[in-house]
Amino acid sequence: MTRTTRVIVLVLVAVLVLGSVGAGVFALIDGGAGSQGERETDTDADEDREPAPPLPEEDGARQPPQAALAPFYEQTIAWEPCGSLDCATLTVPVDYADPQGQTFELALNRRAAEDPQNRLGALAVNPGGPGAPGTTYVEQASLAFRAPLLGRYDLVGFDPRGTGASDPVDCLPDEGLDALRALDPDPDTEDEVSFYADSYEQFFAGCVQSSDELVGHVTTVETARDLDVLRAALGQNELDYFGASYGTKLGATYAELFPAQVGRFVLDGAVDVTLGSRELSLAQAGGFETALRAYVQDCLDTQGPDCFLGSTLEVGLATIAGVVEDADAQPLPTNSEGRELSAGLAFYGIITPLYNRDYWELLTQGLQMALDGDGTMLLFLSDAYASREPSGYADNSAEAILAINCLDDPYSIPPEQVPGQYAAFEEASPTFGRIFAWGLVGCRGIQVQASEPPPTIRARGAAPILVTGTTRDPATPYAWAVALADQLESGVLLSRDGDGHTAYNQGNGCADAAIEAYLLEGYVPTRDVEC
Repeated sequence: MTRTTRVIVLVLVAVLVLGSVGAGVFALIDGGAGSQGERETDTDADEDREPAPPLPEEDGARQPPQAALAPFYEQTIAWEPCGSLDCATLTVPVDYADPQGQTFELALNRRAAEDPQNRLGALAVNPGGPGAPGTTYVEQASLAFRAPLLGRYDLVGFDPRGTGASDPVDCLPDEGLDALRALDPDPDTEDEVSFYADSYEQFFAGCVQSSDELVGHVTTVETARDLDVLRAALGQNELDYFGASYGTKLGATYAELFPAQVGRFVLDGAVDVTLGSRELSLAQAGGFETALRAYVQDCLDTQGPDCFLGSTLEVGLATIAGVVEDADAQPLPTNSEGRELSAGLAFYGIITPLYNRDYWELLTQGLQMALDGDGTMLLFLSDAYASREPSGYADNSAEAILAINCLDDPYSIPPEQVPGQYAAFEEASPTFGRIFAWGLVGCRGIQVQASEPPPTIRARGAAPILVTGTTRDPATPYAWAVALADQLESGVLLSRDGDGHTAYNQGNGCADAAIEAYLLEGYVPTRDVEC
C-alpha cells in the first residue's frame, strides 16, 4: 500500500462520529485529505525548540462559574515541545458536582500559527466520535485545515475525557474488541441473536471492571465543562471553536451551558441534538443509503454497462448487499494472518469510504477484491474505521464511542423487538436497514448512569454560530444541520451541495470562503448560505 493511501486512511480513521452498530452507526470525518496528496504528519520534526509564546491574557478569562471550581480555572498551561507541536495536560475534576473529589489529566496539544505576527488566538478543535482523540486531529492539521486557518490560529486539540490519553476507558482486550466488531450485524438465528445481545452486556461489564470512576462521567455535558476550563487556561474570555460531526453536538452543548463565552463557532456536519437514539439511527440509515446510491450511480454514469456492480442501480445495490451476505455465509480470507472478513467487518469496510467522494476508489477496490473472494481491502478499511493496526488498536475510540453514547442516551430495545423495527429501517435503507435496526440493541447492559441530564439546547444570548450541512452526507444527514441551525437562537446555516461528510475543505470554494471569512474576519452571513 502506498504511503499516500495510508495517510488518507489515517486521517479518515482519526475522526469518528456518532455511534457504532450498537448505538447508531458511527461515522468518520475525513478532514479533506483526499485532495491533499502525500504529506508528513506534524509530529515528525525535531523537538529542540521553544514552544510558541502565549498571547496576552484577557481580563476576567479565569473567572469560574462557581467558586469551588476556581483551582481549575486558575491553571496556566505549561506547554512543552513534542515534535513540531506543543503538548501539555490540564487538570479537571472527574465529577463537577464534587470539585474537591478525584481529578484526572486532559491531554492537550497545540499547532502554533504559521503567521505569528498576525495570530488571532487559539482555535479549539474537535473531530467528532465521540471517542476520537482531538490531539490526533491537530497532528493531522495540514490535511484537515486549509492554509488561511493554519496561518492565523494556534490550533488546540484535546482528547476528551475517557479517550486517547485522557484517562481512556477500557472495556475489552483487543481480541474481545475484534470479536465484537466481527459480530453478524443482522443476526438471523436464535443463537446469533443471543450471542449478539450478550456481547454488548459483556462489553459494558468490562467497562466497569477495567476502568476507573471516570467511566460514569464521560458525558458530552461534562466534556463541555472541560472545554470551558480549557478556555480559561488559554486566557480567553471567549472560546473560538471548530467542531465536526459529533463535535457539533459538543459545541452546541457548550453554547447552551456557556453562551456568554461563545466566540467564533463553526459546527461542521451538524447533529440534530433533539433526536433520540432511534431517530438518529433511522436518519443515518437513510444517509448511508443516499451515499451508497450516489456511489453506484456514479459507476453507472462513468462506466455504463461495464460497471462492475451491474447494469442498473438496483442491481448494483444488490451486488453490494450480497458481499455482506456472502461473508455471513462464509467469511472471506485475507492477507492478515489469522483474520477473516466477517459480515460485520465487511459492512464497516463498505461504509467507511462513503465519507469522502475521493475515497470511493478505495471502496471500488475493496468490492472488486471481495467479489473475487479476497477480503483484504475491506478488512483494511474496516480496521481503519476502528483505529486498528496490525499490532492492535491505536486508541480506544471503538470503546469510548459506545461508553459515551450510551451514557448520554442509554436507550435500548430487547432483541425480540428488533424485527418490529424492520419496516421503518428498510424503508430508510433497503440495502442495510436491518443492520441499523439491530444497532438499537447496543446500549443493552450499560452499568452506569449520567450524573446530570443533557440540557435543552437553544444557546440564548450566544454570539452567531455557523452550522454547516452537506446535501448527501451519509453520517450526519443534511436535515440535521437545518434542524440545529434552527434550534440555536443565533444559528446561521451553510449548505454544501455535494457528497461526503462535512463541508469544510472538501473542494467547495464557496463553503471554504464563508467558513474562513467567519473565523478569520468575524464576517457573519446576513442570511443562510447555499454553496
